[in-house]
Amino acid sequence: MSLRPDGSKWPVAILGATGAVGQTFVRLLEDHPWFEIAELCASERSAGKSYVDAAHWLEGAMPAAVRDLRVLPCDPSSVRSPIVFSALDAATAHDVEPAFAHAGRMVLSNAKSYRMDPDVPLVVPDVNPAHLDLVPGQRESRGWTGAIITNANFAAAVAAMALGPLHAAFGVRTIFAATMQATSGAGYPGVASLDILSNVIPYIADEEPKIEAELRKILGTRDGSRVIEAPIAVSTHANRVPVEHGHTVCMSIGFEKKPSAADVDELLRSWRGEAEVRGMPSAPERPIVMSDRPDRPQPRRDVNTGKGMSAVVGRVRPDPVLDVRLVVLGHNVVLGAAGASVLNAELLASRGVLAGPAHAR
Repeated sequence: MSLRPDGSKWPVAILGATGAVGQTFVRLLEDHPWFEIAELCASERSAGKSYVDAAHWLEGAMPAAVRDLRVLPCDPSSVRSPIVFSALDAATAHDVEPAFAHAGRMVLSNAKSYRMDPDVPLVVPDVNPAHLDLVPGQRESRGWTGAIITNANFAAAVAAMALGPLHAAFGVRTIFAATMQATSGAGYPGVASLDILSNVIPYIADEEPKIEAELRKILGTRDGSRVIEAPIAVSTHANRVPVEHGHTVCMSIGFEKKPSAADVDELLRSWRGEAEVRGMPSAPERPIVMSDRPDRPQPRRDVNTGKGMSAVVGRVRPDPVLDVRLVVLGHNVVLGAAGASVLNAELLASRGVLAGPAHAR
């Protein structure tokens, strides 16, 4: 199943629609073959306004179909769509997202609030779509008919694209990572220009522990209604850099099976992601694109590879301390946020999980 049982598109709502990630949802869902934007929701300050008046649009032209939609409050009593894409910040998401799930909505969340809950899927679609199987247990344990499915932290999602196939083949045991994270990861208006121009900020609040914990869950194995985290030691340095879009992660990796750099390169070149994901409307033809240039990947040149849904990997070489080192780049707002949520929703639709509740139109 992909479209609704009657052959129509699934109506969807976007929470936090006026922000940077919310706007990315709007762009990605324009002309989507399965989903149609029916409702846009934001804070009380924006509710009641037309979207064109409420949103400070950041990239390109605002799609004509949403300009005159009236912005609704983030309240399930105001929203009829069965699928809800959430771009809310964590503080707001903590109360709002469970209310929607309790009301029977499928919530695709970008917030950190519930990522590490044992019964909540934390999904990088090409890497661990099997974790979506936690949904029935989540519904049973929480007594609701909807569900919350979460995306990873921006940088964790990018790193996981390379680590997923490597862990499956060789058993990752140790990761040392340094991130160079784009300013768009801080939202809008984000980092003050006088702080970031010609500068690197070697601290992003709460970022390092999030990356370390989330990678272990993403690379873990599902056991019934929970995920057993992968036994991986992860050490991370997170840095904000003066780049608009694109998180770069430099990793040294230790393995159980000790592959050579050539083994790692060959595997990543041949990897096409999990079979279930291939052919989905938002899935790139190649989830990993390898670069042979010694100075790539670079955000300016590579961030939009695969329409922002592919990770670009380069500089695969031996590591003198661990086993292999490499660089991976991904679009933090697409691959690491809105695009991953849309692809997760496509997977749920293809599985027939999106049972239209009685209140859906």
